[in-house]
Amino acid sequence: MSYFIVAVATVSALGLHAWLYWRIRRWMDRDLALSFAGEDVDKRKYMLECLDRAKQGKIRRSELAQWLEQKSRHYAGPSLMAEKV
Repeated sequence: MSYFIVAVATVSALGLHAWLYWRIRRWMDRDLALSFAGEDVDKRKYMLECLDRAKQGKIRRSELAQWLEQKSRHYAGPSLMAEKV
């Protein structure tokens, strides 16, 4: 019975650490995207959309900062973005 308790505690701890790792990683990616937006609300939305596209496009984590910076530089503003759609 004690082996079972140790096994359950170990698996639970590993699961918690894995969940925290992925959660913190998502927070860091989100903060990175928002750091390129500054205080502009529309640009914040745009950068979060870019982050979603980066995840869907499987942009490597090592290339994510450069990719987001490039997208940030090409941001045209809300009025110009609406015309392109």
